[in-house]
Order: sequence, then C-alpha cells, then structure tokens
Amino acid sequence: MKTLVTYFSQTGNTKKIAEAIYDEITGEKDIKEIKDVSNFEGYDLVFVGSPVMEFNIPQKVTNFISKNVAGKNMAFFMTHAAPEGFEAIHSWTGSIEDFAASGNYLGTFECQGELAQPVMEMLEKSDDPEMKGFAAMVAPGKGQPDEAHVQKARQFAKEIQAKAQ
Repeated sequence: MKTLVTYFSQTGNTKKIAEAIYDEITGEKDIKEIKDVSNFEGYDLVFVGSPVMEFNIPQKVTNFISKNVAGKNMAFFMTHAAPEGFEAIHSWTGSIEDFAASGNYLGTFECQGELAQPVMEMLEKSDDPEMKGFAAMVAPGKGQPDEAHVQKARQFAKEIQAKAQ
C-alpha cells in the first residue's frame, strides 16, 4: 500500500502533525505540501492536513480534496486555535466529510495549534468583545501542538492505516 501525507501549513502547526503521521506510517509513503501535489494517482491512502482559518477549512484545500478524492481512502487532520473540547470546532470542520463523499472517508484528527501572533494581536485589539474573548480563550494554546497531541496523531495514523488495509 502506498500512502501520501499532504498538508497546507501556515504557521508550522499542521506540518508538525503531518510529520508525526508520516513517521508512523509503514510501507511505501510520501510527504508533500499540497502545493506540490497535482492529484492522488498512485496512492492507496491519502492523509490531507490543513489549519482552520477564519472559522473554516481554507477553500483551496476543500477544492483540492473535491477534485481528487474519488475512489480514494481518505483521512484528514487539522489544527486550530480552539482549546480541546471546544464544541464550535465541529461546526467549523464538520463539512470535511462532505468534500470526501466520493471517496472512502476513514476519519479526522484535530488538535489545538498555536495561533499566529499577528492574528492574536488583531483579536486582542479588536473592538468586538467576542473577538477579544476568543483571543483570551486561545491564549493558553501557546506551544501547541504539544507532545501529547503529536502522540495522538501517531495513534490516529496507525488506526487509519489499519482501516485502509
């Protein structure tokens, strides 16, 4: 079985999780940034990773998935600034299964990542009390994803690979 781990990472959080997943995969495998992948030809299993930006998965990622998912075993991973257990994250990321509808959706891994400093500063300076509140809520995420999240990502990779075989 040949596996591709592909990702879009703005701050390095998603790349860190991609590398953990890649390290855990056995057999023939590749790891590439999404910008370096034209399609999923030749792969039996594909992991696609992305940050959550502006409360959603970036459109360039969802478009890429939609164009290439047909008939493929697919798993997704994403990083976001929200703390673990934050319920709204599922409304932000739940649509990923819809984009994978023509493939074989195997699961999604998500974890907190450190918010980019310019975005944090923008939220903190906002006149909108909700945005200031969000900044305060995500501030403890500094240093995420931590080793515990990396270990969970490795376990996720093992589980997905077992499902695909």
